[in-house]
Amino acid sequence: MDFKSIGVIRTPFKNLEGTPIQPIGGSKVEGTVELNPEYVEGLKDLDGFSHIILLYHFHKAKDYALQVKPYLDPVKRGVFATRIPGRPNPIGMSIVRLKDIQGNVIHFRDVDIIDGTPLLDIKPYIPVTDVKDNVKIGWLEDKSKKMSDKKGDGRIK
Repeated sequence: MDFKSIGVIRTPFKNLEGTPIQPIGGSKVEGTVELNPEYVEGLKDLDGFSHIILLYHFHKAKDYALQVKPYLDPVKRGVFATRIPGRPNPIGMSIVRLKDIQGNVIHFRDVDIIDGTPLLDIKPYIPVTDVKDNVKIGWLEDKSKKMSDKKGDGRIK
Protein backbone atom coordinates (compact mmCIF):
# COMPACT_ATOMS: atom_id res chain seq x y z
CA MET A 1 0.00 0.00 0.00
CA ASP A 2 1.17 3.47 -0.83
CA PHE A 3 -0.48 6.54 0.60
CA LYS A 4 0.62 10.09 -0.02
CA SER A 5 -0.47 13.36 1.44
CA ILE A 6 -2.87 15.34 -0.74
CA GLY A 7 -2.47 18.46 1.37
CA VAL A 8 -1.87 19.80 4.85
CA ILE A 9 -4.30 20.71 7.63
CA ARG A 10 -3.73 24.09 9.31
CA THR A 11 -5.14 24.76 12.78
CA PRO A 12 -4.39 26.92 15.82
CA PHE A 13 -3.23 23.81 17.75
CA LYS A 14 0.56 23.63 17.54
CA ASN A 15 1.05 20.65 19.85
CA LEU A 16 -0.92 17.93 21.59
CA GLU A 17 -1.55 19.95 24.75
CA GLY A 18 -4.70 22.02 24.33
CA THR A 19 -5.90 20.10 21.28
CA PRO A 20 -9.51 18.84 21.53
CA ILE A 21 -9.95 15.08 21.62
CA GLN A 22 -12.99 15.19 19.31
CA PRO A 23 -14.52 17.85 17.00
CA ILE A 24 -17.12 18.72 19.65
CA GLY A 25 -14.27 19.96 21.87
CA GLY A 26 -13.13 22.26 19.04
CA SER A 27 -16.59 23.59 18.35
CA LYS A 28 -16.35 26.93 16.52
CA VAL A 29 -12.55 26.68 16.23
CA GLU A 30 -11.55 27.26 12.61
CA GLY A 31 -8.97 25.62 10.41
CA THR A 32 -8.04 25.20 6.78
CA VAL A 33 -6.92 22.51 4.41
CA GLU A 34 -4.24 23.57 1.95
CA LEU A 35 -4.89 21.07 -0.82
CA ASN A 36 -2.01 20.33 -3.17
CA PRO A 37 -2.80 22.18 -6.44
CA GLU A 38 -2.96 19.00 -8.56
CA TYR A 39 -6.07 17.89 -6.63
CA VAL A 40 -8.16 21.09 -6.90
CA GLU A 41 -10.35 19.64 -9.68
CA GLY A 42 -11.50 17.02 -7.19
CA LEU A 43 -13.16 19.73 -5.07
CA LYS A 44 -15.89 20.25 -7.69
CA ASP A 45 -19.35 20.01 -6.04
CA LEU A 46 -17.95 19.62 -2.50
CA ASP A 47 -19.24 23.11 -1.62
CA GLY A 48 -22.81 21.75 -1.61
CA PHE A 49 -22.15 19.79 1.60
CA SER A 50 -22.38 21.27 5.09
CA HIS A 51 -19.94 18.75 6.61
CA ILE A 52 -16.96 16.82 5.33
CA ILE A 53 -14.88 13.94 6.62
CA LEU A 54 -11.15 14.55 6.79
CA LEU A 55 -8.93 11.47 6.84
CA TYR A 56 -5.38 12.14 7.92
CA HIS A 57 -2.14 10.69 9.18
CA PHE A 58 -1.46 10.98 12.93
CA HIS A 59 2.07 12.14 12.16
CA LYS A 60 2.94 12.84 15.81
CA ALA A 61 1.99 9.34 17.02
CA LYS A 62 5.14 7.38 17.88
CA ASP A 63 4.17 3.93 19.12
CA TYR A 64 1.03 1.98 19.71
CA ALA A 65 -0.30 -0.53 22.19
CA LEU A 66 -3.23 -2.87 21.74
CA GLN A 67 -4.55 -1.99 25.20
CA VAL A 68 -4.76 1.74 26.03
CA LYS A 69 -6.24 4.11 28.62
CA PRO A 70 -8.39 6.61 26.73
CA TYR A 71 -8.94 10.20 27.81
CA LEU A 72 -11.72 10.44 30.44
CA ASP A 73 -11.46 6.75 31.32
CA PRO A 74 -9.25 4.96 33.87
CA VAL A 75 -9.90 1.51 32.36
CA LYS A 76 -7.66 -0.04 29.70
CA ARG A 77 -9.55 -0.58 26.45
CA GLY A 78 -8.72 -2.26 23.17
CA VAL A 79 -7.14 0.28 20.80
CA PHE A 80 -9.80 -0.49 18.17
CA ALA A 81 -12.51 0.53 20.66
CA THR A 82 -10.92 4.00 20.92
CA ARG A 83 -9.88 6.87 18.68
CA ILE A 84 -6.41 7.20 20.21
CA PRO A 85 -3.76 8.32 17.66
CA GLY A 86 -1.28 5.56 18.58
CA ARG A 87 -2.54 2.64 16.48
CA PRO A 88 -1.08 0.09 14.07
CA ASN A 89 -2.01 2.35 11.13
CA PRO A 90 -2.12 5.90 12.57
CA ILE A 91 -5.07 7.17 10.53
CA GLY A 92 -7.36 9.85 11.96
CA MET A 93 -10.84 10.91 10.97
CA SER A 94 -12.77 14.08 11.81
CA ILE A 95 -16.18 15.25 10.69
CA VAL A 96 -15.95 19.04 10.36
CA ARG A 97 -18.30 21.83 9.22
CA LEU A 98 -17.42 23.11 5.75
CA LYS A 99 -17.43 26.91 5.60
CA ASP A 100 -15.95 27.85 2.25
CA ILE A 101 -13.64 26.77 -0.55
CA GLN A 102 -11.30 29.29 -2.16
CA GLY A 103 -9.10 27.80 -4.84
CA ASN A 104 -7.08 25.07 -3.15
CA VAL A 105 -7.97 26.21 0.40
CA ILE A 106 -10.87 24.66 2.29
CA HIS A 107 -12.10 26.61 5.32
CA PHE A 108 -13.80 24.59 8.05
CA ARG A 109 -14.65 24.64 11.74
CA ASP A 110 -15.00 22.22 14.68
CA VAL A 111 -11.28 21.43 14.66
CA ASP A 112 -9.64 18.66 16.70
CA ILE A 113 -6.47 18.31 14.61
CA ILE A 114 -2.87 19.42 15.21
CA ASP A 115 -1.45 22.01 12.82
CA GLY A 116 0.63 20.58 9.99
CA THR A 117 -1.19 17.24 9.88
CA PRO A 118 -0.87 15.49 6.50
CA LEU A 119 -4.25 15.06 4.77
CA LEU A 120 -4.95 11.67 3.13
CA ASP A 121 -8.49 12.13 1.81
CA ILE A 122 -11.70 14.15 1.93
CA LYS A 123 -15.18 12.65 1.81
CA PRO A 124 -18.62 14.26 2.03
CA TYR A 125 -20.56 13.54 5.21
CA ILE A 126 -23.97 12.14 4.28
CA PRO A 127 -26.18 11.68 7.37
CA VAL A 128 -28.83 9.74 5.46
CA THR A 129 -26.32 6.96 4.78
CA ASP A 130 -23.71 7.56 7.49
CA VAL A 131 -26.02 7.57 10.54
CA LYS A 132 -27.70 4.34 11.58
CA ASP A 133 -30.69 3.64 13.84
CA ASN A 134 -30.22 2.07 17.26
CA VAL A 135 -26.61 3.21 17.60
CA LYS A 136 -24.67 1.94 20.61
CA ILE A 137 -21.42 3.56 21.75
CA GLY A 138 -20.14 0.88 24.09
CA TRP A 139 -17.98 1.99 27.02
CA LEU A 140 -18.42 5.63 25.94
CA GLU A 141 -22.13 5.64 26.77
CA ASP A 142 -21.63 7.24 30.21
CA LYS A 143 -18.67 9.37 29.05
CA SER A 144 -20.34 11.11 26.09
CA LYS A 145 -21.99 13.75 28.30
CA LYS A 146 -18.58 14.68 29.73
CA MET A 147 -17.16 15.13 26.23
CA SER A 148 -19.91 17.55 25.25
CA ASP A 149 -20.16 19.30 28.63
CA LYS A 150 -18.82 22.88 28.58
CA LYS A 151 -16.90 22.23 31.82
CA GLY A 152 -15.12 19.25 30.26
CA ASP A 153 -14.24 20.91 26.95
CA GLY A 154 -12.60 17.81 25.55
CA ARG A 155 -9.14 19.34 25.31
CA ILE A 156 -5.99 17.49 26.24
CA LYS A 157 -4.46 19.03 29.34
